[in-house]
Amino acid sequence: MAVTVRVPTTLRPLTAGTSEVMVDGSTVAEVIDALESAHPGFRDRILDEAGELRRFVNLFVSDDDVRFLNGLGTAVGDGETVSIVPAVAGGAAGGGS
Repeated sequence: MAVTVRVPTTLRPLTAGTSEVMVDGSTVAEVIDALESAHPGFRDRILDEAGELRRFVNLFVSDDDVRFLNGLGTAVGDGETVSIVPAVAGGAAGGGS
């Protein structure tokens, strides 16, 4: 199944600067495997040593966070989009008094 993966700026060096890549996979885990095969280095950036999604990486199938679905086992339909979104950390602006 052909899936579009949206690649954030921080991971684009792995795809020669491309913002979207096409891979095959019917689950999020298969999509990550296909990404790793086509563009080595993705797995280590997305998954931790235990093979789980890193805390600072969010994956969405269409607009749904896979953490609230079936995690890496989340089904991905033909033609769907998987977005890799790095978590954004920050604090309150302005500081208050």
